[in-house]
Amino acid sequence: MERPIIETRGLGRDYVVGAQVVHALADLTVSIARGEYVAIMGPSGSGKSTCMQLLGCLDTPSTGSYLFDGEDVSRLDRDALADTRNRKIGFVFQSFNLLSRATALRNVELPLMYGRRDRRTRKEMAARALEAVGLGERMDHTPSQLSGGQMQRVAIARALVNEPLLILADEPTGALDSTTGQEILALFQRLNARGITIILVTHDSDVAQAARRILRFHDGHLIGDEPVVPAAHPAEANA
Repeated sequence: MERPIIETRGLGRDYVVGAQVVHALADLTVSIARGEYVAIMGPSGSGKSTCMQLLGCLDTPSTGSYLFDGEDVSRLDRDALADTRNRKIGFVFQSFNLLSRATALRNVELPLMYGRRDRRTRKEMAARALEAVGLGERMDHTPSQLSGGQMQRVAIARALVNEPLLILADEPTGALDSTTGQEILALFQRLNARGITIILVTHDSDVAQAARRILRFHDGHLIGDEPVVPAAHPAEANA
């Protein structure tokens, strides 16, 4: 049996606020298989953002273990975590996080610079990533020349450019209108069909329905782990 891409046991994260210890995430034990598409849901303060930070190697746990791609990353130092993030994880955020004066191509190239790839290789890989998200004709455009949906596609191309094992998306449709948001979700589904594991953090139940599995958090605890049941076709519902 193929090992999971993500496996946590008793994972927790505490923060000290004044004289108090805040248990932002407690005793998370979960397994995510390669190629899964998972939505993480919960209200503000539920622990979903802390979970994403730990799974994305942006933070280190206070307790428990986290195996990512077979490696116990909970024991890695800051430099090793940064290397893992750059090589194996792509991030997509609600606010796009693009350099305003850089072209789409240049924005997508950025993660490759940390990998010390030569300029020609960077440009070729960035161009392929932009073509994969349907922006092959917008490579020389800056963010101000792109729509919100196009900017998010640039951000997704940037997440893809290193050919990651995992994409972590934090409220990726939050700044978009509903039609454009659906286009971005359809793009995630196509990427998932190529075998890329996707974890999407959202408070929107409609957005979560695009995934195949939902993890629900409340007060720092995982309280639900359920498959997404596809909506019935109108003809089927009336049968």
